[in-house]
Amino acid sequence: MTNITDGNETSKSHTGNYAPVNGLQMYYEIHGTGRPLVLLHGAMSAIDTSFGKLLAGLAATRQVIAIEQQAHGRTADVDRPLTMEQMAEDTAALLRHIGVEEADFFGYSMGAGIALQIAIAHPKLVRKLVLTSVTYNNEGFHPGLLAGMETLKPEDLVGSPFYEEYINIAPRPQDWPQLVSKVKQLDSAMPDLSPEVIRAIKAPTLLIIGDSDIIRPEHIVEMFRLFGGGVAGDVVGLPHSQLAILPGTTHVTTVYRADLLLPIIPPFLDAPMPESK
Repeated sequence: MTNITDGNETSKSHTGNYAPVNGLQMYYEIHGTGRPLVLLHGAMSAIDTSFGKLLAGLAATRQVIAIEQQAHGRTADVDRPLTMEQMAEDTAALLRHIGVEEADFFGYSMGAGIALQIAIAHPKLVRKLVLTSVTYNNEGFHPGLLAGMETLKPEDLVGSPFYEEYINIAPRPQDWPQLVSKVKQLDSAMPDLSPEVIRAIKAPTLLIIGDSDIIRPEHIVEMFRLFGGGVAGDVVGLPHSQLAILPGTTHVTTVYRADLLLPIIPPFLDAPMPESK
């Protein structure tokens, strides 16, 4: 396992590492020690806007590996579209590069979709999953949300935390319109996974949404059932997966709720793994 102390000085005085991955120079940071926990940020976000309120608390008891995907944060874009499958392969390759053979994964929004793809394509790499604001098909979103994304313009986000973060840390801040365009393309071609594919994932999974998220609560309950949840635990025992719906919380503010997330994520990750059958 490489350590952050051998990293390079990056733009805007952040210390981290770059790994040569599938044609990218992919940025990552390592904080803390212990069992690896990989953080995967949301679309048009990066490490700080997705995990700034959580990283220190999570790194207190584990080794946190926070990664910035193609075209996001300090990882420059390359000439290819953004897809969940490719970002999953980039993440898996980075982890191989730094010697991680198994890790827990905490993904938010787009990052949750990436973590889901890693669990499907590289199941031996995944010990446990924390998936925040995730769907396994487009029916998981409230009606009209994806159509609304089609009208989004780069200037609509000027002044937002995501824009400010990007222009402060991106290798080429002028690429912001290109990032917005690629995220819109990503949203229009989301993977449509079957229930059987989700049901086949064996990693214990904690599903999280806000009660006012862009994800329909009915969808996350349906997904919870596919992961083995939604049973009468007093009769058959607790399932290996868990569900949390955060009160008074939107999609954007879900990862700001350190008051609710830090009491539930570490205990879920620290709990013993189920015995193999």
